[in-house]
Amino acid sequence: MTVPDNTASPVLVIDFGAQYAQLIARRVREAHVYSEIVPHTVTASELAARRPAGIVLSGGPKSVNVAGAPLLDPDVYELGIPVLGICYGAQLIARQLGGVVDGNGKGEYGRTSVTLTSDGPAPSVLFGAVPPVFDVWMSHFDAIAEAPPGFRSTALTADAPVAALEDPSRGIFGVQFHPEVVHTHGGQAILKAFLYDVCGCRPAWTMTSVIEASVEAIREQVRSERVICGLSGGVDSAVAAALVHKAIGSQLTCVFVDTGLLRAGEADQVEATFREQFNVDLVHVKAADRFLGALDDIVDPERKRKIIGETFIRVFEEAASDLGDARFLVQGTLYPDIIESGTKDAAKIKSHHNVGGLPDDMQFELVEPLRNLFKDEVRAVGEELGLPEEIVWRQPFPGPGLAVRIVGGVTAERVTILQAADAIVIEEIRRAGLYRELWQSFAVLPVVKTVGVMGDERTYAHPIIIRAVTSEDAMTADWARLPYEVLERLSSRIINEVPGVNRVAFDITSKPPGTIEWE
Repeated sequence: MTVPDNTASPVLVIDFGAQYAQLIARRVREAHVYSEIVPHTVTASELAARRPAGIVLSGGPKSVNVAGAPLLDPDVYELGIPVLGICYGAQLIARQLGGVVDGNGKGEYGRTSVTLTSDGPAPSVLFGAVPPVFDVWMSHFDAIAEAPPGFRSTALTADAPVAALEDPSRGIFGVQFHPEVVHTHGGQAILKAFLYDVCGCRPAWTMTSVIEASVEAIREQVRSERVICGLSGGVDSAVAAALVHKAIGSQLTCVFVDTGLLRAGEADQVEATFREQFNVDLVHVKAADRFLGALDDIVDPERKRKIIGETFIRVFEEAASDLGDARFLVQGTLYPDIIESGTKDAAKIKSHHNVGGLPDDMQFELVEPLRNLFKDEVRAVGEELGLPEEIVWRQPFPGPGLAVRIVGGVTAERVTILQAADAIVIEEIRRAGLYRELWQSFAVLPVVKTVGVMGDERTYAHPIIIRAVTSEDAMTADWARLPYEVLERLSSRIINEVPGVNRVAFDITSKPPGTIEWE
């Protein structure tokens, strides 16, 4: 697919293994500048080919002084492209360009006071919107002891003599602290100064511009061909369908596949919303037996995802043939899907059914208008397109459906149990007024049984685990502190109303180290 104009000169975030690399990219986008994450193995020539407006070097867990520490192609510094190093990135600039980075036996972690210095003829362009002394978020052990030749120190702390450095003539800057973290006072203003005043970026990455560029790119890609869209009823596929429909109108047919792995009542809801409310050309394929049969005796989650991904494609191919051999398939693939499924830019965490789960012999050419977006950006596009709130703000649901919320083999009986428990979770979360506050809230069914006592008799039945998290983009997440009274109602209702369940547990794992979904 042709790259839209508003992504043609991105700010590239080079990832050195930082826990905050995705957050840096998001903060750049929040300044209305398009950004992408690339690996530290990228070469200067590869970077130059992307024509970036600027480069940000992320933090990382290593010391720049240890053997095997990730390095940057030194020719990058000679490209004339502005560079901002953050934490490890700042130390790497210092070390590679002739400065000194030492371990002083005392690191800095958490909130730290930074003092700006006047080492030079003019104040730093980065710090025009912050006071002379301000609080930042630090997370480092080594420190820059001496700036490289041609650089000046522009900030210090009690334990970091060079907390910021720069060579404005070369457009190279570094900060030891993390401006992308909300605990850094004026952090976003510092990033904006780099983006606007150093890189010369314009705040052109808006949802209106995204829609305009996507519509143009979709039309250029599909021209007069027939297109089908895999519509699940979730926000991603709904926004993707709306974008493509805006671009090509009646050339689009949406295909809703009832896999038998959906939430309770979801098939009827999709029919009512998209066929009746929006008058979308919708084909409803009832394929529960097919999917459940393909998953028979499959326990490994990666195999589940790949089987489901391939089965989806085969169903879409059959639907396309019935429609006159549609050549293009629209998917609601997002940027986090690409990162987590594993590419040359990122290690695989799990295969998303619409990325790593696709078969090699697929007959379709993909149309993925949301491929460069985080979830909150997708919601903003949906609102801009006029989609209703109940679709735009629906909590994410995995493409493989309940198959990856049943930890073990998938059967019709287990799906029925999980659908009933999950419906109670959503109902009680809505009742408590928490639905919009949570990124996701759902039930998980592990295929184990536990002993219980019900009606003075011994039971041996399944547990249900409740998962509820807060997040901005699903790249990281924290477990939600649900009120005890909500947890009590959930436990009581699930045990009393769902046959085959005798125990309820609550997952208090953040991401990382866990993932949001259990499989």
